Amino acid sequence: MSLSRASHASRAPRAALAAAAVLALSLTACGTDSDVAEDGELRIVTTVAPITSITAAVAGDRATIEGLVPEGTNSHTFEPPPSASALLERADLVLVNGLRLEEPTVELAEATMSEDGRLVELGTEVLPESDYLYDFSFPEEDGKPNPHLWTDPTWAIRYAELVHENLVDLDPEGEATYDANLASFEEQATELSDALRADQESVPADERVLLTYHDAYAYFAETYDWQVIGAIQPEDFAEPTPKEVARLIDQVREQEVPTIFGSEVFPSDALEEIGRATGARYEDTLRDDDLPGAPGDPEHSWLGLMRSNYVTMLTGLGGSAPTLEALDVTPAVPDEATYPQ
Repeated sequence: MSLSRASHASRAPRAALAAAAVLALSLTACGTDSDVAEDGELRIVTTVAPITSITAAVAGDRATIEGLVPEGTNSHTFEPPPSASALLERADLVLVNGLRLEEPTVELAEATMSEDGRLVELGTEVLPESDYLYDFSFPEEDGKPNPHLWTDPTWAIRYAELVHENLVDLDPEGEATYDANLASFEEQATELSDALRADQESVPADERVLLTYHDAYAYFAETYDWQVIGAIQPEDFAEPTPKEVARLIDQVREQEVPTIFGSEVFPSDALEEIGRATGARYEDTLRDDDLPGAPGDPEHSWLGLMRSNYVTMLTGLGGSAPTLEALDVTPAVPDEATYPQ
């Protein structure tokens, strides 16, 4: 898999958005001191919780990190509140997933950030366009590739490396800290990947199949030799048509899929119907970007999120996950980022 960085053209902000941002700034200019980082620290704004966690793992105590997207929110439809303008305007670094996941936030950042601020679209930077994946939830004709790189540890490491690159560039004095933190994150992510590869042997290769509510595992499946046989959620976030449900019912029966996987955030009547029609168990606890536990808990991290999902997937398909379950997912660096709930 190529991990070369892809260049991308920045988009001009819309006039209406820029006007709204100016208004929002005027409304939020009287924010409290708690919104401002201490002198000498980088101010970083992130979007979804997994990116916040990865950033915190690399930045450590040399930055103040504020997440924007509340956990449990549909990140594809998230609209940043007016108060986000003040955070973005003061940010030294804004880190988003990119790949057209957070377009309203990107546009607001472009409209409000200072000239010294830096906006980085991690996924768009690390993923060559030739490696874009499209599927039922992300059809190619819409021009929006599947953005969920972070569910694959190999791509999460690339995210961390790009975060490291930008931190060193902005804060050269912290290079030794960033180097050590990145090495720790890469070690833990690699241990997670190795544990997954070991435990997935408990499920025959032709039975590592995923029918999910939302296809957050396309890149994961490509790397770890799984098969995504379908995703219930269409690109417009509506329920699928009866014809589409009937097709998936036939596929689940044909492949004798024991478990179909939903999201704990977005209940799906269609998945429940498929489960009833096929006898497959409906497991509704997968998480795309909602970290387990509460901020400050050891499992409230990118590592904890992915360990939880992999264990759920493997055991749901009749396998076991002793290596994953024994893995210590406590972040090597204390995570003091702000995660909106």
